[in-house]
Amino acid sequence: MRYMNATVVLPEELVEKLQEYIQGEYLYIPARKNEHKVWGELSGARKEINKRNNDILNAYLAGASVEELAESFFLSTYAIRKIIYQK
Repeated sequence: MRYMNATVVLPEELVEKLQEYIQGEYLYIPARKNEHKVWGELSGARKEINKRNNDILNAYLAGASVEELAESFFLSTYAIRKIIYQK
Protein backbone atom coordinates (compact mmCIF):
# COMPACT_ATOMS: atom_id res chain seq x y z
CA MET A 1 0.00 0.00 0.00
CA ARG A 2 1.40 3.38 -0.89
CA TYR A 3 0.56 6.97 -0.11
CA MET A 4 -1.22 8.92 -2.85
CA ASN A 5 -2.20 12.57 -2.87
CA ALA A 6 -5.98 12.83 -3.25
CA THR A 7 -5.72 15.97 -5.39
CA VAL A 8 -3.76 13.99 -7.97
CA VAL A 9 -6.16 11.04 -8.31
CA LEU A 10 -9.59 12.35 -7.34
CA PRO A 11 -11.85 14.99 -8.88
CA GLU A 12 -11.75 18.36 -7.12
CA GLU A 13 -15.42 18.10 -6.06
CA LEU A 14 -14.78 14.78 -4.34
CA VAL A 15 -11.70 16.13 -2.55
CA GLU A 16 -13.75 19.07 -1.28
CA LYS A 17 -16.49 16.70 -0.06
CA LEU A 18 -13.92 14.54 1.74
CA GLN A 19 -12.43 17.64 3.35
CA GLU A 20 -15.77 18.17 5.10
CA TYR A 21 -15.01 14.99 7.05
CA ILE A 22 -11.22 14.81 7.28
CA GLN A 23 -8.32 17.13 6.46
CA GLY A 24 -4.57 16.65 6.68
CA GLU A 25 -4.87 13.03 7.85
CA TYR A 26 -4.33 9.66 6.24
CA LEU A 27 -7.44 7.89 5.02
CA TYR A 28 -7.45 4.18 4.22
CA ILE A 29 -9.77 3.21 1.37
CA PRO A 30 -10.23 -0.57 1.37
CA ALA A 31 -10.39 -2.61 -1.81
CA ARG A 32 -13.73 -3.99 -2.92
CA LYS A 33 -14.50 -7.38 -1.42
CA ASN A 34 -13.96 -9.29 -4.66
CA GLU A 35 -10.75 -7.40 -5.55
CA HIS A 36 -8.55 -8.09 -2.52
CA LYS A 37 -5.04 -9.28 -3.27
CA VAL A 38 -3.49 -12.16 -1.36
CA TRP A 39 -0.49 -11.32 0.80
CA GLY A 40 2.66 -11.14 -1.33
CA GLU A 41 0.80 -11.25 -4.63
CA LEU A 42 1.94 -7.83 -5.81
CA SER A 43 5.50 -7.92 -4.48
CA GLY A 44 6.24 -11.48 -5.60
CA ALA A 45 7.04 -12.56 -2.03
CA ARG A 46 4.45 -15.33 -2.19
CA LYS A 47 6.14 -16.86 -5.27
CA GLU A 48 9.57 -16.66 -3.64
CA ILE A 49 8.38 -18.41 -0.48
CA ASN A 50 6.60 -21.12 -2.48
CA LYS A 51 9.79 -21.71 -4.50
CA ARG A 52 11.89 -21.85 -1.33
CA ASN A 53 9.46 -24.31 0.26
CA ASN A 54 9.53 -26.52 -2.84
CA ASP A 55 13.35 -26.41 -2.78
CA ILE A 56 13.27 -27.48 0.87
CA LEU A 57 10.91 -30.36 0.16
CA ASN A 58 12.96 -31.53 -2.84
CA ALA A 59 16.17 -31.41 -0.82
CA TYR A 60 14.53 -33.39 1.97
CA LEU A 61 13.25 -36.00 -0.48
CA ALA A 62 16.78 -36.20 -1.92
CA GLY A 63 18.12 -37.11 1.52
CA ALA A 64 18.97 -33.87 3.33
CA SER A 65 18.25 -33.93 7.07
CA VAL A 66 15.95 -31.46 8.80
CA GLU A 67 18.94 -30.03 10.67
CA GLU A 68 20.92 -29.53 7.44
CA LEU A 69 17.97 -27.79 5.81
CA ALA A 70 17.45 -25.54 8.82
CA GLU A 71 21.07 -24.45 8.62
CA SER A 72 21.03 -24.01 4.84
CA PHE A 73 17.80 -22.00 4.71
CA PHE A 74 18.30 -20.11 7.99
CA LEU A 75 15.08 -21.48 9.47
CA SER A 76 14.31 -23.38 12.66
CA THR A 77 13.94 -27.14 12.55
CA TYR A 78 10.32 -26.58 13.57
CA ALA A 79 9.72 -24.39 10.49
CA ILE A 80 11.41 -26.94 8.23
CA ARG A 81 9.23 -29.73 9.59
CA LYS A 82 6.09 -27.64 9.03
CA ILE A 83 7.12 -27.06 5.39
CA ILE A 84 7.95 -30.74 4.80
CA TYR A 85 4.80 -32.17 6.35
CA GLN A 86 2.56 -29.54 4.77
CA LYS A 87 3.36 -30.66 1.22
